[in-house]
Amino acid sequence: MGSLDAAPAGGCSRAGCRKAATSRIDWRNPKIHAEDRVKTWLACDEHVDYLREFLAARSFPVRVSSFEATDAAAPAPSPGAGPVGGGSA
Repeated sequence: MGSLDAAPAGGCSRAGCRKAATSRIDWRNPKIHAEDRVKTWLACDEHVDYLREFLAARSFPVRVSSFEATDAAAPAPSPGAGPVGGGSA
């Protein structure tokens, strides 16, 4: 059973946010992930810049694209990736 703080499927990955995702953020940590290992976070309009900047500040390769809730190819946010930050941005 999921945590109460977990984003719903197609929801923003920012901790505590329950808004629908509009962007897909694909990233990887080059120190621990091979080039073919990419994680995905989802973001609402309000948090896409925050999440992208959080990853870019760590020099992680980041790609942002649009997300449709009906996009069957988009995986849910990785459990290991976890939501970022607490409270509001």
